[in-house]
Amino acid sequence: MEDELQIAMADLDEEKTLQLVEERIKAGYSSVEIIETCRRGVEIVGEKYSDSHYYLSDLIMSEEILKGVMRVLEPYIPTNDTVQGPSIVMGTIEGDIHDLGKNIIIYLLRSSGYKVHDLGVDVKPERFIQAVNETNASILGISVLLSFCVSSIKRVVDLLDEAGMRDKVKVVVGGYPVNQEVKEFTGADFYANDVTEALRIYREILGEEGPVSEF
Repeated sequence: MEDELQIAMADLDEEKTLQLVEERIKAGYSSVEIIETCRRGVEIVGEKYSDSHYYLSDLIMSEEILKGVMRVLEPYIPTNDTVQGPSIVMGTIEGDIHDLGKNIIIYLLRSSGYKVHDLGVDVKPERFIQAVNETNASILGISVLLSFCVSSIKRVVDLLDEAGMRDKVKVVVGGYPVNQEVKEFTGADFYANDVTEALRIYREILGEEGPVSEF
């Protein structure tokens, strides 16, 4: 059964979406649950855009509504000013400028006190390696939405191997087109298509060094 909040998001009904978000906050839903439901709505918008039922402006609108949802949720997410624990480097791969999913994950991880170094979008493979070397990061998160950019992720993993750093860094790829086949092709350690799965992966990697809260 489709969720009412997911439907409102997919219908680009900003007023109803924000109203339902407020109601769920009061009802005790976690921020992760709310964001993930809205993200599924955005995914439906993307599918409708691919089927020519929605226009590019609708796709942009859905992302703006989701950003509004995150602003509503911000006061309810605990912040930790003492940044500690292992470093994480994240960025959107070269050729791709989509960063909404990446920004959600970074937002939640930083709220738990993790050191997350955001490289932004359209990041060259060499820049990822440089950042890992500079920060001594133990996790490298690479975001991708455009399938033709996947080969650049493989280049990042190959460069890590050439630099003798591969066994020191866990590589996580995330985004709409990633799957087991992409994971195997790129040589990444993990892949995730949604916020909930991504956070589970980071918990698994970090173990007891600093568990992510449920928000």
